[in-house]
Amino acid sequence: MLGRSLDRLFVAEDRHGGRLAREMADALEHGRGGGEEGWRVRKDGSTFWAVGELSPIRDADGAHIGFVKVLRDRTAQRASEEALREETRALEILNRTGSALATHSDLHEVVQIATDAGVQLTGARFGAFFYNVLDDKGESYMLCTLSGVSREHFSNFPMPRNTQVFAPTFKGEGIVRSDDITRDPRYGHNAPHHGMPAGHLPVRSYLALPVRSRNGEVIGGLFFGHERVGVFDARAERLLNGLAGEAAVAIDNARLTSNVQRELMVRRQAEEALRELNATLERQVEDRTRQMESQAEALRQAQKMEAVGQLTGGVAHDFNNLLQVIVGNLEIIRRSLPPDAHRALHALSSATNGAKGAAALTQRLLAFARRQPLDPRPLNANVLVNGMTDLLQRSLGETISMQTVLGAGLWSIEADANQLENTILNLAVNARDAMPDGGRLTIETANVHIDETYAASAVDVTPGHYAMISVSDTGSGMDRATVEHAFEPFFTTKPVGKGTGLGLSQVYGFVKQSGGHVKIYSEVGVGTTVRIYLPRLMAAVEADAAAAPPPAPRGVGQEKILVLEDHDDVRAHSVEVLRELGYLVLEAGDGPTALSLMASHGDFDLLFTDVVLPGGMSGAQVAAEAKARWPGLKVLFTTGYARNAIVHHGRLDIGVHLLTKPFGYDALANKVRQVLDAA
Repeated sequence: MLGRSLDRLFVAEDRHGGRLAREMADALEHGRGGGEEGWRVRKDGSTFWAVGELSPIRDADGAHIGFVKVLRDRTAQRASEEALREETRALEILNRTGSALATHSDLHEVVQIATDAGVQLTGARFGAFFYNVLDDKGESYMLCTLSGVSREHFSNFPMPRNTQVFAPTFKGEGIVRSDDITRDPRYGHNAPHHGMPAGHLPVRSYLALPVRSRNGEVIGGLFFGHERVGVFDARAERLLNGLAGEAAVAIDNARLTSNVQRELMVRRQAEEALRELNATLERQVEDRTRQMESQAEALRQAQKMEAVGQLTGGVAHDFNNLLQVIVGNLEIIRRSLPPDAHRALHALSSATNGAKGAAALTQRLLAFARRQPLDPRPLNANVLVNGMTDLLQRSLGETISMQTVLGAGLWSIEADANQLENTILNLAVNARDAMPDGGRLTIETANVHIDETYAASAVDVTPGHYAMISVSDTGSGMDRATVEHAFEPFFTTKPVGKGTGLGLSQVYGFVKQSGGHVKIYSEVGVGTTVRIYLPRLMAAVEADAAAAPPPAPRGVGQEKILVLEDHDDVRAHSVEVLRELGYLVLEAGDGPTALSLMASHGDFDLLFTDVVLPGGMSGAQVAAEAKARWPGLKVLFTTGYARNAIVHHGRLDIGVHLLTKPFGYDALANKVRQVLDAA
């Protein structure tokens, strides 16, 4: 290039735009011009992606006599960066799809989610899912979902038939990928159209793969098309193969859910017929039904976790390999650059940080495919919470006040201290996000005994002594449907980009791995309490095991109690226990009904009421009005929140009797007796 114009280095668009003239002007004025990345031209006319600067050449007197331009070829690095972006995008789509499939049980919604994801992953113009359903001639397949086009594009055409193009998919013989299906030797052999009928969507690039259930049955096929040739490559085939496996698991789960619902409906009908039998038989049938519901839910959850682990594990493995290549080459480039190449070093540092961030995200996703080892040690939760106070306050910010209420004589536990700290911090950050306008966070510890009654109503809970850690907020709260899905991986109510939906799943996994129990109590507009129960470390207190618990105190005489609770199952349980203890019990589901019952059935000895109720009256309002009419009435409140987080605009004053949920048989018996016997 010596003595020749540098203009030939630029592509036509840059030459016409005067890029060389601008670089020369900058070089003369500032000592250096250019520096932008872009396409450049080699001697042989081929293009490459490069970055470089233009510097002036001056003679001994400082007079300008020419220019020198240095270019650095970044074509390979740019290709690696583009590949990383594409893999990152694919991983995000697959993660989003996995989360959506895990939270939907409707069969049509599941198939639509999978079809939409396939179009996004492959860049197809349209996608469709056809069920493997044959007509009397063994030829037709039922269209289920479409993506990318409206259903009207297919409404005027018959369903695909058992042709040479479609048959391999519906028979489960494998994936069919064609750069131009109209040139495929299997195309166009069937009358009357011998190919696509007139007016059909133009299809050149074609990709189809079967969706198999766990038992090997071909459920149907995913089909994708584009009017251009050569759109689908081996990468698209690999991504769709993983998506088909995820879709198959989700479809099986949806079918399982439907079957379980039908079975539960039959069982409910049987229970209605058995309702006239004795109470013991009725209780056995109800317990068995609840047990089967819990087992079905546990099975569905396990299948979801398995599917997510398989999907993210496979993609993350390939993704990590690509990241390794990129990070390794970035390190080689870093070592080869001179120390004064500040601009290049800064760009290299940004690229390295981005790759490391992607690796950290991948490792977090792999947590669902592999159990992480714990290092349990004896510890006292009070000491751990005290040590976290400063960290928690900094994490919460200035608009949120924090209160710790640590139980005296808290039992020791055996747990991984680092993981327990992460769990508490995770819950505190979730609470902070639920209080964007500020509020109060309460962390409470206490000794708790979970009896057999409560353990039988929960899943995988062992009766015994536990140290309880409670994290409560005064935030927006969650409805019942949200609480039911809160521990599921990738489930989140936060906006896109604000959360991964992994926090509570990690909390749940740690607590279960530590042999404990975790429960969420929440009410919309009031707040949320998450309680963690970790088993008491019994090594130093083995002698206590021989001591038998005192018998539950029973009712005296004809003591009458009114149970006021809006949750049907909780109310039924409370009524049953109190009647078994010998009390006369009436029940109500809202405040006005409770007051009406009290007025029509004479004096009551005790009102046992929830704090938050429907019907326009809270538990505190009902209690206040009832005590005004019947001054001798005693009141016991119950709630699902930690006692130090229940303020509710001052409706609960000092001296109020409170029994926190969940409570067992002995806890209810002792608390009721305590309130009735109080002066």
